[in-house]
Amino acid sequence: MKILFISDIHGIWSNLQLIEEKLHLQKIDKLVCLGDIYFTPFMCRNKKEADSDKVLAFLNKYADKLICMRGNCDSESDVAKSDFPINEGFSLINVDDLDIYITHGNLYNFGNHQKFHYPGVLVYGHEHKAYIKQDKNMTYINVGSLSLPVNGISTYVIYEKRKFTIYDVDDRVIDSIEI
Repeated sequence: MKILFISDIHGIWSNLQLIEEKLHLQKIDKLVCLGDIYFTPFMCRNKKEADSDKVLAFLNKYADKLICMRGNCDSESDVAKSDFPINEGFSLINVDDLDIYITHGNLYNFGNHQKFHYPGVLVYGHEHKAYIKQDKNMTYINVGSLSLPVNGISTYVIYEKRKFTIYDVDDRVIDSIEI
């Protein structure tokens, strides 16, 4: 199974065109959106960049392969207007005999992970900076932000055959790990 992870869109649709290309060219089976989906006024440097309706249309188009988590900036009205489920807290994907926990990252992350069975992988966003960290029991993968990265590098992650790879929007590999 091939999974593409994105996070922290914040209503900015421009990089979703790249994600759409990846979904088709790489024959992605599942698209996981880790929250902070829609327009968040205090996050946008330029409000002209944001169009939550275009983001919603994109996600609805791929609802058949979408797993979506709720972020700390996703409101009740955001959840209500979505035509697909938006999960609270965390969810589990078991693939290739690997437990992949998915969450937004504001509650569960590298510093707060006691709810999870070991060994496993915790994949999240929220911090707007991509990285891979490990301790003796878990691997932690922050997919960064597709739209508002703190370091200026917009990122996404692709999983295939027990390998996670962080890419920037110019298809450069930022980091990867095989588990």
